[in-house]
Amino acid sequence: MSLSYGDTRDSLDNRRDFLEKLKIDYRNLVCAKQAHGSRIAYVDEAYIGKGAFDYEDSVADTDAFITDKKNVPLVIFTADCMPIFLYDPQRPAIGLVHAGWRGTKENIAVKTIDSMRRRFDTQVASLNISFGPAIRNCCYEVKEEFAGFFGPAVCRRDNRHYLDLAAANKRQLLAAGAEEENILDCGICTFCNNTAYFSFRREGNFCGRMMTVAMLK
Repeated sequence: MSLSYGDTRDSLDNRRDFLEKLKIDYRNLVCAKQAHGSRIAYVDEAYIGKGAFDYEDSVADTDAFITDKKNVPLVIFTADCMPIFLYDPQRPAIGLVHAGWRGTKENIAVKTIDSMRRRFDTQVASLNISFGPAIRNCCYEVKEEFAGFFGPAVCRRDNRHYLDLAAANKRQLLAAGAEEENILDCGICTFCNNTAYFSFRREGNFCGRMMTVAMLK
């Protein structure tokens, strides 16, 4: 699905074929040029088509989007990092977050919710939150210093350390006031299931990217 990573020859066709089933026009995508940071962009109709045909036209240095506008499809790309959906049914409004370890360390999901609260008066307890496929603690070996960043979200096995991105983000979200019953985790590990999902850790620099999309209708 990416225009910049992996084999991009069929990416536009892949996007079109996938999105037409959801009744989303692939030409309208709003894509992020992700930086593994915590910058959040508010998106409205003026952003439609940003990055839809050219990676360099994507919204620069951005790892999360929020919008309350209908028919504005938000997109992030992942290959081990965790995509997080945020849905405020009261406004309504949505957020879409790219949460790798760096973004998680910077509390990007909570910062995105803070942006939704300021702009949309979103109530954290009313949010519906979903975690998409990502590398899991069964496979995500990290350095010992990560235990200082993420506390109990890092476990130790056979003198090695493993990060649970889902647990780290869930802990931050609960601390910010999210309701546990409103957090849904698909539980899929991209590294374990590499035949179905891209995994940068397993495939390396030539790895493609999956697309996560959210849109209000």
